[in-house]
Amino acid sequence: MSSPEVDLFGYLAKIPRMRRLEGNTKRRLEAQARVIKALAHPTRLFLVEELCREERCVCELAEMVGADVSTVSKHLAVLREAGIVRDEKRGKQVFYRLRMDCALDFASCASVILKETSRRQLEAITN
Repeated sequence: MSSPEVDLFGYLAKIPRMRRLEGNTKRRLEAQARVIKALAHPTRLFLVEELCREERCVCELAEMVGADVSTVSKHLAVLREAGIVRDEKRGKQVFYRLRMDCALDFASCASVILKETSRRQLEAITN
């Protein structure tokens, strides 16, 4: 039988080998969280889906969303700051396009999770 002190020291000896949320790992995950937070709004997800199809000006997007240009511009600014979209000013209009098509992979993954969760909930109800 081992004494509590030995168990305690055995555990403490393992701590340095444990991975910690600090340094480069923490900075990388914080940066990833900023991108995910930028996508975490229905309007912004809609904008990403539409910009995947083709570039659009803010006025078109505002009409599609059913909101004023300033509101849509704020959403686009969040996406731009996260590196998801890019903008280009042409005269008085600003056009947006998707920088990374992989942004849609996240939305697709979320849909798969929702379908699986719904399936499990339905099975729980019907069984």
